[in-house]
Amino acid sequence: MGLRRFLDAPTAETRPAAPGCELCGASIRSSGHAHAVDLDARRLLCVCTACRLLLTDRGGARGRYRTVPDRYRRVPDFTVTRAQWEELGIPVRFCFTFRNSRLGQYVAQYPSPAGATEALLPTAVWQRVLAANPPASEAADDVEALLLRRQDHHVECHLVPIDACYRLVARVRTHWQGFDGRGRVRAETDAFFEHLQAREQGGIR
Repeated sequence: MGLRRFLDAPTAETRPAAPGCELCGASIRSSGHAHAVDLDARRLLCVCTACRLLLTDRGGARGRYRTVPDRYRRVPDFTVTRAQWEELGIPVRFCFTFRNSRLGQYVAQYPSPAGATEALLPTAVWQRVLAANPPASEAADDVEALLLRRQDHHVECHLVPIDACYRLVARVRTHWQGFDGRGRVRAETDAFFEHLQAREQGGIR
């Protein structure tokens, strides 16, 4: 009987309330769904369109909140040497990096079965990589990230909203099986990158 509530269609009494903006409380189901980053708590907030515009124009709580933009762009001809990759200490096939303005440092996060695993990047090494790839330096602190995927002979790089990276982390966590994630995780991440590339080319909004 305990499973019945997951099988039955929701009623007015059991249907969850519409999600609300985490800043003003307004419903976000009809007004649109955006995200902002709480820099002090280091977490994403769901916000309505009005709050997103307010934060974009003036910031919020003396700069505590920053809206997540909607920019997707591949960084062409991204260059990182094998030695630099090893110096960065990135142990997995893909990760995302961003500059944490509160720490004043570059952070890398890797998807795992437990969620996102975080590590600080060696500043000098990463700055040399950014210097060799000027478009990658345009990512906004805290709210945009560089999503890196190592292929056989190169590393591809995408400048994306940071909430997209956390969606990838959630996808990996959901589908992880066994010690190394197995084929399901690879299939899910490949599908994610295919969708990402289509969005960069303007095929998906």
